[in-house]
Amino acid sequence: MDDFTEDAGRRLAARFEADRSHLTAVAYRLLGSATEADDALQEAWLRAREADLDEIRNLTGWLTTVVTRVCLNLLRARRNRREEFLDAQDSVHDTPAVSAEAGDPAREALLADEVGVALLVVLETLSPAERVAFVLHDMFAVPFEEIAPLVERTPAATRQLASRARRRVQGRPPAPAADAVRRRRAVEAFLAATRGGDFTALVALLDPDVVLHADALVVPTPAPVTVRGAEPVAQGAMAAVARAQVTGLALLDGEFGLVMAPYGRPRLVLAFGFGTDGRITRIDVVAEPERLRGTEIAVVDPAQTGTGGPGEVDH
Repeated sequence: MDDFTEDAGRRLAARFEADRSHLTAVAYRLLGSATEADDALQEAWLRAREADLDEIRNLTGWLTTVVTRVCLNLLRARRNRREEFLDAQDSVHDTPAVSAEAGDPAREALLADEVGVALLVVLETLSPAERVAFVLHDMFAVPFEEIAPLVERTPAATRQLASRARRRVQGRPPAPAADAVRRRRAVEAFLAATRGGDFTALVALLDPDVVLHADALVVPTPAPVTVRGAEPVAQGAMAAVARAQVTGLALLDGEFGLVMAPYGRPRLVLAFGFGTDGRITRIDVVAEPERLRGTEIAVVDPAQTGTGGPGEVDH
């Protein structure tokens, strides 16, 4: 290597390390897997080392483009492979720690919580081009003119890709209700108490006569299961602490609920009913694939209290 090449290599390495957090964030949102994001960054680094840096003015932007191209290729290549993987996956009652795709389950759960489990679920339903357009524009403010060459569309068509993806992410807004805030907080509190194994807090959230219905794939059992009473339902939740780490708040057919989705793939949802005092009176736990496919899962806007949705303005 001559002196110029060595200097260029050091400059590239320094910029790559400085941008690693940003590049990982892009790759994770595009791929939904920390392991795959790491692989994408490694491939991007190998490609970057072959480039002529003299031709690059914005190195961070260029590295983002390289990572995106790698991720786009992975998204396109894995569609059939993922269907085969899901068919072979163990049933829903297995914890994420034993998943065949797991790299570092704790890291996966942390990243999923940062991004939002529901968002990862919806992103999985998008085409590769829609996902790239939405993630780069809506999450990283990349102009459509720069995204268009990556997805082989015009800027106008790329804008439409992002708009279509945004509508799917928003889903159906929750029905206006005077106690929408209280319902949302109750669902969030239920998740927090389950994650923390706080039996007392769970019982306080539940109506004494609460009824939980779980389909046969949740347990699993030969038939659906019904559990009645605050303490028995809370005891059942104590057995779901591992699942709760990859569970997040979502809109289920326009109502606040929870979705468990290791690696962005929905395995079960929890829908809730409430009494006049705001306590939970009903929990429906659904894992049957046909019923899951029939449930509209959407993202809850951090400011959402019963009306509106995220990103309503088409930029």
